[in-house]
Amino acid sequence: MTTSGKLFRASALALWAAAVLGWAQEPQARIKIDIDRAIGEVDPHVFGNFAEHLGRMIYGGIYEEGSPLSDKDGYRTDVLEAVKGLHVSILRWPGGNFSSGYNWKDGIGPKDQRPARAELAWGGVESNRFGTDEFLRYCERLGTEPYICINAGLGTIDEARNWVEYCNETRHTYWADQRRKNGHDQPYGVKYWGLGNEIDGPWQLGHKSAEDYGKFALEAAKAMRLSDPSIKLVASGSSNYGADWIAWNRAVLSALKDVADYISLHTYIGNRDNNLEKFLGESQKIDRYIETTASLIKQVQSSQREPRPIYIAYDEWNVWYRARGEQGLEEIYNFEDALAMSMFLNSFLRHADVVKMANLAQMVNVIAPIVTNKDGLFLQPIYFPLVEYQKQRGNVALDVRVSAPRYTIEKRPPLAYLDVSCTYNRKDRSLFLNVLNRSKDRDLLTRVENQEGRLAAAAEVWEMNHADLKATHTFGDDRKVRPETRPLAAKVENNRFNYTFPAHSLTILRMRVQ
Repeated sequence: MTTSGKLFRASALALWAAAVLGWAQEPQARIKIDIDRAIGEVDPHVFGNFAEHLGRMIYGGIYEEGSPLSDKDGYRTDVLEAVKGLHVSILRWPGGNFSSGYNWKDGIGPKDQRPARAELAWGGVESNRFGTDEFLRYCERLGTEPYICINAGLGTIDEARNWVEYCNETRHTYWADQRRKNGHDQPYGVKYWGLGNEIDGPWQLGHKSAEDYGKFALEAAKAMRLSDPSIKLVASGSSNYGADWIAWNRAVLSALKDVADYISLHTYIGNRDNNLEKFLGESQKIDRYIETTASLIKQVQSSQREPRPIYIAYDEWNVWYRARGEQGLEEIYNFEDALAMSMFLNSFLRHADVVKMANLAQMVNVIAPIVTNKDGLFLQPIYFPLVEYQKQRGNVALDVRVSAPRYTIEKRPPLAYLDVSCTYNRKDRSLFLNVLNRSKDRDLLTRVENQEGRLAAAAEVWEMNHADLKATHTFGDDRKVRPETRPLAAKVENNRFNYTFPAHSLTILRMRVQ
């Protein structure tokens, strides 16, 4: 063998040994965890959902009278079980745009006596066979908190006040007795109420200026709280980011600072350019919307001697761009959309001190993780990150230090390929490290370090990865884009270890601090 051949062989062996032993190269990225750097508690309501009277979300989705898959009350039992798998903490209803033309009184009493109405937000006819009682009984079956959005478009303050009375009044009043007559003796105790939906948008029925909305919402809040002082109220924040959304939110917060408990934000994203890294870089916008609104809250509160807490309810969020022009809005989600779920959720966790509610829009069929037909259902790829992240409810979100290769989208500031959040369960001393590698084709060897306490040697890896970014599911074939779980193979030494986060992947490392 020649000298050059021997050198080549020795070099190859050295590289092989280095790869096996983790010495091949210095880490390209670093994540530093410190359990003392708490951001805030992850509110369970961050893992909420949304059910609007739109397309097949309600009828043919969660509710299908006469179907062999439904129970005697019309609820689809297969859907109920799939939704239970999501562990939905709070469910927003009836809209959405639908709410701005909805009269809740049309949806109570004997079903065959309820009026059918032209539905002006999305088109079609609303049968009103699924109304307040059907929704609240569904929430009872799910074990989820109901969240009702009032009609602040074409509706009145009196309608809103009476709705609260119907749901929550304990005494024998007119509307409470109507509830009893309709089969529910005890009050439902609906705690969360939205003061309208996207009222800043010109597309909204009853669209108002910030000043007019502030006046209406303030008086509605007063009347609703006189019916039940314990309720929590969500102000309608701006969703019209093409306009002066900051001015709207500032004006609404100024008008409602003494009555609102939350202000809403809505964001939908898409990959129209077929550019994965740009698509997964939308977290910059999400972070900006949250941080700007949080600053507005502080600005408004600065004039108050004893400011009351106001939080952000991100009560509509999702990927939505393919089915925009279709009445049913039945988006078929792929693997890269599943990665986008983590981008939203990581942002919510990094802002756990102010984001105290979030509602994926929506739950079944309409831009949803669950799709049905008359014979059954299938789970879309976006279903699985939602299930895994919700296990972190009640944990403390941590401010982790992340150093990783960066890239630039258009004229925005550079951002790291690794999008990271981390939470800590103080009771069982478990850590959840959520890492999205946004790079389309670059694996990133990363040093993970722990600052306080000692990392246990054993850990668990949950990973979503797939060679085909566009892989989808369908009926009878919804198992190809699913997560894998395995023990952590890396060796933990000196409170740290190296781990390679694969290109275009979502990884959740579950560790324990001793």
